[in-house]
Amino acid sequence: MRRFFVFDAHCDTALRLTGDKPVDLGKRLADGHVDLPRMAEGGVGAQVFACWVDPDLNVDRWMPDTLEMISAVREQAGKHSDRLAVALSGKEIASVNDSGRIAAVIGIEGGHVLGGSIGKLEEFHRAGVRCLTLTWMNSNEIADSSDGETKWNGLSPAGRETIAAMNRLGIVIDLSHASDRTFFDVIETSDVPVLVSHSSARAICDIPRNINDEMLRALAENGGVACVNFFPAFLDKECHTKVFAIWGRYREERSRLAAEYGGDPKRVDEEIGGAYIEKIKKIPMPGIEAAADHIEHIASVAGVAHTGIGSDFDGIMVVPPGLEDVSKMQALAAVLAGRGWNDVDIASVMGENLLKLFSKVCG
Repeated sequence: MRRFFVFDAHCDTALRLTGDKPVDLGKRLADGHVDLPRMAEGGVGAQVFACWVDPDLNVDRWMPDTLEMISAVREQAGKHSDRLAVALSGKEIASVNDSGRIAAVIGIEGGHVLGGSIGKLEEFHRAGVRCLTLTWMNSNEIADSSDGETKWNGLSPAGRETIAAMNRLGIVIDLSHASDRTFFDVIETSDVPVLVSHSSARAICDIPRNINDEMLRALAENGGVACVNFFPAFLDKECHTKVFAIWGRYREERSRLAAEYGGDPKRVDEEIGGAYIEKIKKIPMPGIEAAADHIEHIASVAGVAHTGIGSDFDGIMVVPPGLEDVSKMQALAAVLAGRGWNDVDIASVMGENLLKLFSKVCG
């Protein structure tokens, strides 16, 4: 079987590039899921690096911390220019890949960092951002989240202005984490195709974070792409129930302690996060075949041309056996081939659909 071009719609590796102990992506790392040697092994030709700032942080940290992560991605590209380059359009992604390098696409996860400001959106665009996830687990000034409170019943007035500005600037709209109403508001509002970067199929794992069949059909009509998340708790409902019973307790304690520590959730993570993660790691996890199940379902409803992958690597604490890190991407392609998929359809899902989307939106 030939190696396929992989375009991964979402990883959280940018979080590892800043702070007290930033990693160097040029080295094979002993932990985490993503680095340049393993990306090369997995055939990754393009990667969206999501820059995420915890909403539990003090608000005055949101903008500078996001810009710091953006700069860190650019620094890695400069340091390893023989293997990595920041790409600002679909055309540049293809060109970088043709040169034998990996295209780094800079994204932001969580529109709370905008505070409803188009000026901040424009500043991020000038800094190289080409993808924005409208919400995270919290609702914000522009839209409601699938896991947050209902503030606007979908998009806010500022959110509609944000969608128009993203269309104008050429920034991909990402609807992972969005509420169902937000999803349909954006579909009705956007003039260009949209992305669901790291969600899975609700028909298989019935949770609000995943996308249902009605949404998949609407996404196909819009010309967008829905990408399967590798987090086992989004692939299997029983696993989700067990994981979030533990993770819910952690989130409650984290928010409480972060407030006591002056808005510093990182300190809480260092003190108590490890113990919770160790409990989660003891839960049996669905494997690589489960990820393939979600790909097949999305393709059956929305069409192969509207299906992709968004690993969420370095943002998930556990992985499916068989998809331990980015080096295993071709193993997923092999599973699809073993199920009778042809090379053209595998190539579409593994990366070509996302390349077409970014080309349409970003040029």
